[in-house]
Amino acid sequence: MSHPDTAPGPRVTGRTRLYGILADPIGHVKTPQVMHALFRDRGVDGVLVPMHVAPEDLHRTIDGLRGMQNFGGFIATVPHKGAMPDLCDEITDEAARIGAVNCVRRESDGRMVGTMLDGIGFVEGLRGAGFDIAGLRVLLAGAGGAASAIAFALAGAGAERLTIANRTVDRARALADRIATQYPSLAVAAAASDEAAGAYDLVVNATSLGLQPDDPMPVDPDTLGPGQIVAEVIMDPVETPLLASAGARGCHTHAGLPMLERQIELMARHMGAIP
Repeated sequence: MSHPDTAPGPRVTGRTRLYGILADPIGHVKTPQVMHALFRDRGVDGVLVPMHVAPEDLHRTIDGLRGMQNFGGFIATVPHKGAMPDLCDEITDEAARIGAVNCVRRESDGRMVGTMLDGIGFVEGLRGAGFDIAGLRVLLAGAGGAASAIAFALAGAGAERLTIANRTVDRARALADRIATQYPSLAVAAAASDEAAGAYDLVVNATSLGLQPDDPMPVDPDTLGPGQIVAEVIMDPVETPLLASAGARGCHTHAGLPMLERQIELMARHMGAIP
């Protein structure tokens, strides 16, 4: 696939099919560049447009998109993934199990069909970097839409122990209970966001903390040490403060972009852009 940052932009005509990515904020997203590289390589006459939509405007935005005949679907990211299941007309079993949606296809009659691909994208990104999840003790920061998808994917990939840390512990506990129902042999627990990270093999930030330079750290970097794997879902900046601190302490670091790169073809296929 062409490199997304160096390839020329899409050529738009009256026949070009439209897709979108909905987020708040929107400036950090990398999906348009990566999707357009895929479109060029596959000969797709399509363009994916960034759409800055606040949570209070999400419902009416989606209602408006239903009426666009040349609109194929959209990707939902922070903070919309958890709200999307109730706004779709149909969701896949995986999305229902996770309780979040990050990719939606618009059918010809305006119906919206959602799925969730963050989990498989994250796990395959780690595997592509040479990290095997089987048998690892994992600390997952966050309990929102992306975190839920990643939690289920980590459980399915054979993690030995999974602790979900969140500012609202009840939310982490609810996610842990859902995972325990599906994976009864997995040791899964909920914790507060100040859970010490040093006892884990893999530490994952699945929150939005790190998008802004003045954000607090999602975990205490002083509890990290050599040999641990520290992974992000944030794509911009490429090196978040957490990854910089982890690298300085001898950790293996894994940036957020591979999660998108591994699921971009699945997204395009779900939206009907490629067969």
